[in-house]
Amino acid sequence: MEKAGFKPAFFPGINAASAVRLFRLAQKIMKKIKLVIFDLDGTLVDAYPAITESFNHVMLYLGLPPVQAAVVRGAVGRGDAGLLRPFVPEKSLKKALGIYRKHHARALRRKARLLPGAAELMAYLKKKGVPMAVASNRPTRFSRILIDNLAIDRYFVYVLCADKLKKGKPDPLILRLILSKLGINRADALYVGDMGIDALTGLRAGVRTAIVLTGSGKKEEIKPFSPWKIVRSLGDLRKILTRRVL
Repeated sequence: MEKAGFKPAFFPGINAASAVRLFRLAQKIMKKIKLVIFDLDGTLVDAYPAITESFNHVMLYLGLPPVQAAVVRGAVGRGDAGLLRPFVPEKSLKKALGIYRKHHARALRRKARLLPGAAELMAYLKKKGVPMAVASNRPTRFSRILIDNLAIDRYFVYVLCADKLKKGKPDPLILRLILSKLGINRADALYVGDMGIDALTGLRAGVRTAIVLTGSGKKEEIKPFSPWKIVRSLGDLRKILTRRVL
Protein backbone atom coordinates (compact mmCIF):
# COMPACT_ATOMS: atom_id res chain seq x y z
CA MET A 1 0.00 0.00 0.00
CA GLU A 2 1.28 3.45 -0.86
CA LYS A 3 1.97 5.87 1.93
CA ALA A 4 -0.56 8.70 1.91
CA GLY A 5 0.77 11.70 0.05
CA PHE A 6 3.80 9.80 -1.26
CA LYS A 7 4.50 9.63 -4.98
CA PRO A 8 6.62 6.65 -6.02
CA ALA A 9 7.06 8.25 -9.43
CA PHE A 10 9.99 10.13 -7.91
CA PHE A 11 11.80 6.77 -7.86
CA PRO A 12 11.16 5.38 -11.37
CA GLY A 13 11.78 1.72 -12.03
CA ILE A 14 11.06 0.42 -8.52
CA ASN A 15 7.86 -0.62 -6.79
CA ALA A 16 5.97 1.48 -4.28
CA ALA A 17 7.18 -0.45 -1.20
CA SER A 18 10.83 0.00 -2.18
CA ALA A 19 10.19 3.64 -2.98
CA VAL A 20 8.72 4.21 0.49
CA ARG A 21 11.83 2.65 2.07
CA LEU A 22 14.07 4.91 0.00
CA PHE A 23 12.00 7.92 0.94
CA ARG A 24 12.30 7.12 4.64
CA LEU A 25 16.05 6.63 4.25
CA ALA A 26 16.32 9.99 2.53
CA GLN A 27 14.36 11.61 5.34
CA LYS A 28 16.74 10.09 7.88
CA ILE A 29 19.80 11.29 5.95
CA MET A 30 18.40 14.78 5.68
CA LYS A 31 17.56 14.99 9.37
CA LYS A 32 18.80 18.17 10.95
CA ILE A 33 22.27 17.93 12.45
CA LYS A 34 22.44 18.61 16.19
CA LEU A 35 26.18 18.14 16.67
CA VAL A 36 29.28 18.36 14.45
CA ILE A 37 32.39 16.52 15.63
CA PHE A 38 35.68 17.50 14.00
CA ASP A 39 39.01 15.79 13.68
CA LEU A 40 41.84 18.33 14.03
CA ASP A 41 44.91 17.64 11.89
CA GLY A 42 44.23 17.85 8.18
CA THR A 43 40.57 18.66 8.83
CA LEU A 44 40.53 22.02 10.60
CA VAL A 45 44.24 22.59 11.08
CA ASP A 46 47.35 22.44 8.89
CA ALA A 47 50.03 21.40 11.35
CA TYR A 48 52.05 19.38 8.84
CA PRO A 49 55.00 21.83 8.73
CA ALA A 50 55.26 21.66 12.53
CA ILE A 51 54.93 17.87 12.54
CA THR A 52 57.61 17.45 9.87
CA GLU A 53 60.00 19.82 11.64
CA SER A 54 59.60 18.03 14.97
CA PHE A 55 59.81 14.61 13.32
CA ASN A 56 63.10 15.38 11.58
CA HIS A 57 64.46 17.00 14.73
CA VAL A 58 64.07 13.55 16.30
CA MET A 59 65.74 11.87 13.34
CA LEU A 60 68.71 14.24 13.57
CA TYR A 61 69.02 13.77 17.34
CA LEU A 62 69.02 9.97 17.00
CA GLY A 63 71.43 9.99 14.06
CA LEU A 64 68.79 8.70 11.64
CA PRO A 65 68.25 9.96 8.08
CA PRO A 66 65.68 12.73 7.56
CA VAL A 67 62.32 11.81 6.07
CA GLN A 68 60.59 13.72 3.29
CA ALA A 69 57.59 15.86 4.25
CA ALA A 70 55.21 13.85 2.03
CA VAL A 71 56.18 10.63 3.80
CA VAL A 72 55.70 12.18 7.23
CA ARG A 73 52.34 13.57 6.12
CA GLY A 74 51.20 10.11 5.06
CA ALA A 75 52.11 8.67 8.46
CA VAL A 76 49.99 11.16 10.44
CA GLY A 77 46.72 10.06 12.01
CA ARG A 78 47.47 7.56 14.78
CA GLY A 79 49.00 9.82 17.40
CA ASP A 80 52.65 10.75 17.90
CA ALA A 81 53.73 7.26 18.98
CA GLY A 82 52.08 5.82 15.88
CA LEU A 83 53.84 8.47 13.79
CA LEU A 84 57.33 7.67 15.07
CA ARG A 85 57.13 3.92 15.59
CA PRO A 86 57.72 2.87 11.95
CA PHE A 87 60.83 5.06 11.70
CA VAL A 88 62.76 4.55 14.94
CA PRO A 89 63.99 1.41 16.71
CA GLU A 90 61.48 0.15 19.27
CA LYS A 91 64.10 0.47 22.03
CA SER A 92 64.45 4.18 21.18
CA LEU A 93 60.74 4.98 20.91
CA LYS A 94 60.29 6.31 24.46
CA LYS A 95 63.32 8.59 24.07
CA ALA A 96 62.14 9.68 20.61
CA LEU A 97 58.72 10.59 21.97
CA GLY A 98 60.23 12.75 24.69
CA ILE A 99 62.40 14.60 22.17
CA TYR A 100 59.50 14.99 19.74
CA ARG A 101 57.05 16.31 22.31
CA LYS A 102 59.47 18.86 23.77
CA HIS A 103 60.20 20.26 20.31
CA HIS A 104 56.63 19.98 19.07
CA ALA A 105 55.13 22.17 21.79
CA ARG A 106 57.15 25.07 20.35
CA ALA A 107 56.78 24.13 16.68
CA LEU A 108 52.99 24.05 16.85
CA ARG A 109 52.82 27.60 18.12
CA ARG A 110 55.03 28.82 15.27
CA LYS A 111 53.79 26.83 12.30
CA ALA A 112 50.23 25.54 12.71
CA ARG A 113 47.47 27.35 10.81
CA LEU A 114 43.75 26.94 10.24
CA LEU A 115 42.94 25.38 6.89
CA PRO A 116 41.07 27.52 4.34
CA GLY A 117 37.38 27.67 5.15
CA ALA A 118 37.75 26.37 8.72
CA ALA A 119 37.08 29.68 10.47
CA GLU A 120 34.11 30.41 8.22
CA LEU A 121 32.57 26.97 8.73
CA MET A 122 32.91 27.05 12.51
CA ALA A 123 31.52 30.58 12.67
CA TYR A 124 28.60 29.54 10.49
CA LEU A 125 27.78 26.51 12.65
CA LYS A 126 28.00 28.60 15.83
CA LYS A 127 25.68 31.20 14.31
CA LYS A 128 23.21 28.43 13.49
CA GLY A 129 23.37 27.17 17.07
CA VAL A 130 24.98 23.84 16.17
CA PRO A 131 27.30 22.59 18.95
CA MET A 132 30.78 21.41 17.91
CA ALA A 133 33.24 18.98 19.46
CA VAL A 134 36.70 17.60 18.70
CA ALA A 135 37.74 13.93 18.42
CA SER A 136 41.49 13.69 17.87
CA ASN A 137 44.17 11.01 18.05
CA ARG A 138 46.61 13.82 18.88
CA PRO A 139 47.48 13.86 22.63
CA THR A 140 45.36 16.24 24.71
CA ARG A 141 48.27 18.55 25.57
CA PHE A 142 49.04 19.27 21.94
CA SER A 143 45.41 19.47 20.90
CA ARG A 144 44.96 22.15 23.54
CA ILE A 145 48.02 24.04 22.26
CA LEU A 146 46.49 24.06 18.78
CA ILE A 147 43.03 25.05 19.92
CA ASP A 148 44.24 27.78 22.27
CA ASN A 149 46.93 29.18 19.98
CA LEU A 150 44.53 29.37 17.03
CA ALA A 151 41.85 30.95 19.27
CA ILE A 152 39.13 28.42 18.37
CA ASP A 153 38.31 27.18 21.87
CA ARG A 154 35.09 29.23 21.85
CA TYR A 155 33.62 26.97 19.19
CA PHE A 156 33.84 23.66 21.04
CA VAL A 157 31.64 22.32 23.81
CA TYR A 158 33.82 19.25 24.28
CA VAL A 159 37.28 18.03 23.28
CA LEU A 160 38.27 14.37 23.60
CA CYS A 161 41.64 12.91 22.59
CA ALA A 162 42.88 9.36 22.26
CA ASP A 163 45.36 9.56 25.14
CA LYS A 164 42.35 9.63 27.47
CA LEU A 165 41.06 6.33 26.06
CA LYS A 166 42.19 2.72 25.86
CA LYS A 167 41.96 2.87 22.08
CA GLY A 168 42.10 5.71 19.58
CA LYS A 169 40.57 5.95 16.12
CA PRO A 170 39.59 3.92 14.14
CA ASP A 171 38.01 2.43 17.25
CA PRO A 172 34.58 4.09 17.50
CA LEU A 173 34.80 4.63 21.27
CA ILE A 174 35.89 8.26 20.95
CA LEU A 175 32.78 9.21 18.96
CA ARG A 176 30.47 7.17 21.15
CA LEU A 177 31.78 8.82 24.32
CA ILE A 178 31.34 12.31 22.87
CA LEU A 179 27.76 11.50 21.87
CA SER A 180 27.05 10.06 25.31
CA LYS A 181 28.64 13.03 27.11
CA LEU A 182 26.54 15.51 25.13
CA GLY A 183 23.34 13.46 25.05
CA ILE A 184 23.16 13.36 21.24
CA ASN A 185 21.80 10.44 19.22
CA ARG A 186 24.24 9.18 16.62
CA ALA A 187 21.64 9.78 13.88
CA ASP A 188 21.72 13.49 14.76
CA ALA A 189 25.49 13.93 14.53
CA LEU A 190 28.01 14.58 11.78
CA TYR A 191 31.66 13.60 12.02
CA VAL A 192 34.16 15.45 9.81
CA GLY A 193 37.63 14.05 9.12
CA ASP A 194 40.23 13.85 6.38
CA MET A 195 41.45 10.25 6.20
CA GLY A 196 40.37 6.67 5.71
CA ILE A 197 40.87 6.19 9.45
CA ASP A 198 38.19 8.84 10.05
CA ALA A 199 35.80 7.28 7.54
CA LEU A 200 36.24 3.90 9.22
CA THR A 201 35.72 5.41 12.68
CA GLY A 202 32.48 7.03 11.58
CA LEU A 203 31.31 3.81 9.93
CA ARG A 204 32.00 1.74 13.04
CA ALA A 205 30.25 4.31 15.26
CA GLY A 206 27.22 4.51 12.97
CA VAL A 207 27.72 8.27 12.60
CA ARG A 208 27.21 10.14 9.35
CA THR A 209 30.69 11.11 8.17
CA ALA A 210 32.05 13.72 5.77
CA ILE A 211 35.63 13.53 4.56
CA VAL A 212 37.49 16.61 3.34
CA LEU A 213 40.46 16.00 1.05
CA THR A 214 42.62 18.59 2.78
CA GLY A 215 44.85 16.31 4.83
CA SER A 216 46.60 12.96 4.49
CA GLY A 217 43.76 10.94 3.02
CA LYS A 218 43.43 9.82 -0.59
CA LYS A 219 40.04 9.41 -2.21
CA GLU A 220 40.74 5.82 -3.23
CA GLU A 221 41.46 4.79 0.37
CA ILE A 222 38.38 6.59 1.67
CA LYS A 223 35.71 5.42 -0.78
CA PRO A 224 35.55 1.77 0.44
CA PHE A 225 34.16 3.03 3.77
CA SER A 226 31.26 4.81 2.03
CA PRO A 227 31.19 8.08 3.95
CA TRP A 228 28.17 10.34 3.53
CA LYS A 229 30.22 12.89 1.58
CA ILE A 230 33.75 13.25 0.21
CA VAL A 231 34.50 16.90 -0.56
CA ARG A 232 37.51 18.88 -1.70
CA SER A 233 37.35 21.59 0.95
CA LEU A 234 35.62 22.88 4.05
CA GLY A 235 34.08 25.56 1.86
CA ASP A 236 32.41 22.85 -0.21
CA LEU A 237 31.16 21.16 2.94
CA ARG A 238 29.70 24.42 4.21
CA LYS A 239 27.76 24.81 0.96
CA ILE A 240 26.29 21.33 1.33
CA LEU A 241 25.31 21.90 4.95
CA THR A 242 23.77 25.27 4.12
CA ARG A 243 21.75 23.79 1.31
CA ARG A 244 20.63 20.52 2.82
CA VAL A 245 20.89 19.73 6.50
CA LEU A 246 21.01 22.88 8.64
